[in-house]
Amino acid sequence: MSVKNYSLGQVGDYEIKQLKVFKTVVDCGGFSAAETMLNIGRSTISLHISNLESRLNLTLCKRGRGGFSLTEEGEIIYRMTETLLESLDAFRITVNNLNASLTGRLRIALSDSVSLDPRCRFPELIREFTDRAPEVTLETNITSMAKIERTILNDGADVGFIPYHRKLDGLEYIHLYSEPCYIYVAKTHPLALLSEQEQIDSVDSFPATHAGLKPHEGASEQISNMTLSAISYFYDTRLALILSGRYIGFLPETYAAEYLKRGDIVAVATSQRFYNLGMAAIYKKTAQPNKPRELFLDVIRAYFGQGEMGAAPY
Repeated sequence: MSVKNYSLGQVGDYEIKQLKVFKTVVDCGGFSAAETMLNIGRSTISLHISNLESRLNLTLCKRGRGGFSLTEEGEIIYRMTETLLESLDAFRITVNNLNASLTGRLRIALSDSVSLDPRCRFPELIREFTDRAPEVTLETNITSMAKIERTILNDGADVGFIPYHRKLDGLEYIHLYSEPCYIYVAKTHPLALLSEQEQIDSVDSFPATHAGLKPHEGASEQISNMTLSAISYFYDTRLALILSGRYIGFLPETYAAEYLKRGDIVAVATSQRFYNLGMAAIYKKTAQPNKPRELFLDVIRAYFGQGEMGAAPY
């Protein structure tokens, strides 16, 4: 690369327009292919690139019978153009959000059975939020924990509600509550007829159903020696497998309470075989400003404060 005694000076709208044309040409692989994308003729594109090269005092590309290719300087300018245009887009989005009223969308993703768990207080959170932001459109979706995490990280949702199972660096966590999970069996299962000590001694030898995900440390210690024979992510299907009498499995205490009260299932080895499951609201650390999301997070913090001290596994 040659060294030239040249100063660019101020960069204005015209140069930015030329850089956008240049980037499109590179992305399309040449002048002809860029005509449709830019909706201008090849001669006009060529003029924009020539003017840009003159403005920068650099040769950016080679065009001719040998095809289109970037020079060494062109490669550098292309990478810098990508960074510049991304920064301009981020600036525009941020300014628009800062000036926006509380309208638009709030996208919430929830894990299994969370929205109707009274400890989550989801209906109360929604009531408070909509009282303060009546013009915001709500979108809710129930899916798996792993998909919720991906959706939040990829800006497909604003806030998620999931049980703790791992910590991801790109997410922030607001602890909501914790509850114990016990091993449950059908009332007809052989373990239901044994003493507590006999249950402790033999529980790991019976076929068990589990979520199929890597659990957090407390849960992992409890299931590591079990005979894991069936994968069932959602609680409803896991309970159905337990009710079949063929499998045992962990369930949250509150979720199992109704079936336990009816006598359909029995908790076994309760003095030693349990772990605490924490529930959290999650959001992306580096997300663009979003007034509906920030208001909803404020509502969550107001309802739950700092959560239960020491309850979160990380």
